[in-house]
Amino acid sequence: MAYRTSNNTSFAYLSVKDRWPVIVTGAIDDMHRALYKCEFDEQRIEGKTILEGLANLKYEIEHNRDLIPLDEDGKPDISDYNRELAELADVQWFSAPWLFAECYMYRRIHTLFSTSILWKDYDVFSRQKLATFRSSRPAVLELAAKYKAIIEQLQKGEVIQNEAAREEAEQILFTEMCEICLWGNATDLSLLTNMTYDDIQKLQGADARKNAEKNILVNDLPAAYKVLNEARKKDFKADRRVDIVLDNAGFELYVDLILAGYLLAAGLATQIVLHPKSIPWFVSDVIPQDFVALLDVLNDPQQFYAPVEDKDANGNAEPLTETEVSNLVFLFQHWAMCQTEGQLLIRPNLFWTSYMSYWEIPQQKYLYDDLKESELVIFKGDLNYRKLTVDAEWPPTTPFKTAIHAIGPTSNLRILALRTCKADVVVGLPEGEDERLKTMEGGGGDSGARKWAWSGKWAVVQFYDGKL
Repeated sequence: MAYRTSNNTSFAYLSVKDRWPVIVTGAIDDMHRALYKCEFDEQRIEGKTILEGLANLKYEIEHNRDLIPLDEDGKPDISDYNRELAELADVQWFSAPWLFAECYMYRRIHTLFSTSILWKDYDVFSRQKLATFRSSRPAVLELAAKYKAIIEQLQKGEVIQNEAAREEAEQILFTEMCEICLWGNATDLSLLTNMTYDDIQKLQGADARKNAEKNILVNDLPAAYKVLNEARKKDFKADRRVDIVLDNAGFELYVDLILAGYLLAAGLATQIVLHPKSIPWFVSDVIPQDFVALLDVLNDPQQFYAPVEDKDANGNAEPLTETEVSNLVFLFQHWAMCQTEGQLLIRPNLFWTSYMSYWEIPQQKYLYDDLKESELVIFKGDLNYRKLTVDAEWPPTTPFKTAIHAIGPTSNLRILALRTCKADVVVGLPEGEDERLKTMEGGGGDSGARKWAWSGKWAVVQFYDGKL
């Protein structure tokens, strides 16, 4: 059975009670700021109507009102939402299936804008996404320098000649890149301090690696690397594609592109397809405009960072050094080149903002046929994991292949989930692990709640080969 907001021992209940009203309030605050800068009366009038709609939504959530049908905005998914809402029949905010209600909330927010004339393309969450990327400045700069060093080594052919040693170093580097994508801004970038392939080998078995992996409860990265490496060995000149179903914008998108660029430069893939959302979603999820905005920042980083970051005692901003600017522009040039040459593609699909679970992917013929062309489909983040597993109350020892069902055995898809746990559902754990984690401080204890899975402190990296 799927998690419902009525379950007061689940994160679903805390979401509807505490998180969602705060999120809608953030959207209201953003609209007030946007209206203050409006120059045209027509836009201001429409903006006030959107504000009223947001206020009504917040009131309905807080007072446990019925979920109402979505207004038509010309997109085909509206009828899907309203049909599902009719089947649920008179459902309220505090008794709804969690996944449906959360998706419905964001789709309803977007409908307020998509049914307008002058606010259709406005991203009410954009300001927050840019702010979090700004706050990541130190990590952005550090990783840019290290990425540039790796790519330049690969471009010059400065890698270990012994095949076994090279593959060992490459697997370590692949693992580090994926773990940065897994943890996002929480990652320990010191793991990538030694950037030559020779030095990377020294990381094997090091304390830093063991420390980084201690909170990954299941780690199938070796299997994922093996698939990509074997495909390369089988036919180096063949097209070999990796897909990434994206999660958050800002720093997380930045490190996703770091991984994408590395896979291309190392020859582990010949093409990367990125799958963003089509509309503003779950506050921080990537939409195509975020990719453009990120490249714009990297092309002119001084303009983005210097005015607001690293102010000294006199309130003056610390400008980026020439080297820091050069490193960031290198990323821009490399990724822009990959995009121009067709190695890096952006491919949104309305399905990613559906309320449907990913068990429905085989019913989406165009999307399913497309994904089957990929050597590996990487699903990033907590929401994608919830959709992979239908957000159901599985026993935590349920095999991953069972929980992903229709996109597991015989699906002809290879799935890799990179997920830090921020919701109740979790599968594939060893016997007794859930119980052990519950006994830890803040883990939930005897309350019946799986609180350890709410904080993002723990992660799972799970792989299934549906092409076998």
